[in-house]
Amino acid sequence: MERRNDLLWASTCRRAVLHGLISAAVFVSTVPGFAASPVTVGGPFSLIEPGGAVVTDAKFRGRWMLVFFGYTSCPSLCPTTLSEIAIALDRLGPEAAKVQPIFITVDPERDTPAVMGQYTGAIDRRILGLSGSGEEIAAVAQKYGAYSDRHLQGTGADYIVDHSTYIYVMDPQGKFVRGLRAGMSGDSMADMLRQVMTKHRE
Repeated sequence: MERRNDLLWASTCRRAVLHGLISAAVFVSTVPGFAASPVTVGGPFSLIEPGGAVVTDAKFRGRWMLVFFGYTSCPSLCPTTLSEIAIALDRLGPEAAKVQPIFITVDPERDTPAVMGQYTGAIDRRILGLSGSGEEIAAVAQKYGAYSDRHLQGTGADYIVDHSTYIYVMDPQGKFVRGLRAGMSGDSMADMLRQVMTKHRE
C-alpha cells in the first residue's frame, strides 16, 4: 500500500509539474523581458485571512505580490516553494518590505483560515495564507488561470490535489508581470525581483 501511495504521489507531482512547465512557457512567450504583460492575469479578489477578516487585493496596492496557489497537505512542492520564497525575502533585505507573498489554498474544505495561518506562520510569518469558500477560491483561481484537480487516494475518503506549480508576480498596481517556475531557488528569485523592481522605477 505504501508503494502504491508513493507511485500515486509521484504521478500527481509529474502532472502538476508538466502543467506548470506548459504555463510557464506561455508566460515566457507572452511577457517581453520584464515589461508588464498585456495578458489578463489576476484581478480583484475577496478572501479570508487567518484572523477571520475579509481581505481584498486592494490591501496590497503599493507592494509587489507573489501569488502562489497550493494546499497545506501538499507533500513537498508547496512547503519547498514557500521556503524558497522565505529565503528570497531574506536575501532582499530592506526591500522585502515591498513584497507580499500570498499563498491561496486550492483545498478550502480542509484549509480553513486558521489552518492556513498556522501553516504559513511555521514557514515564515511574512507569507499570508488566504482561504475562503469553494466558490470564492474557484473565482480567484479562474482569474489567475490557476489549475487544481482533486484525486481520491485509495478506497477511502482522503484525497490529494493536483495543482499549478508557478508563482505569479504582480506589480504594485496589481498587474501581472511574469510567472516564476516552481523549483526556482530563493537566491534566483531575489535576483529576479530586484531586476523587476529596478525596471519598474525607471
